[in-house]
Amino acid sequence: MATQIVMDHTGDSRHQFDPRDAEALAKAEKRFKQLTGGGFTAAVRTASGESRRIHAFDPKANETLFFPRLVGG
Repeated sequence: MATQIVMDHTGDSRHQFDPRDAEALAKAEKRFKQLTGGGFTAAVRTASGESRRIHAFDPKANETLFFPRLVGG
């Protein structure tokens, strides 16, 4: 199972999907595009545990993190 983790004001929400399931994969890619199009930054965790920013959906990523845009004030 792969996981998309969306950070928000409540903490986070997690969306798991099976990358071998074409319908689930399409839904995950749509979520990726909606979130990044809405200002979220997407990152994947590397083998060393660090995060690396990505700009396109990676169907092979085990875990994708989405961070909201920072708002100053």
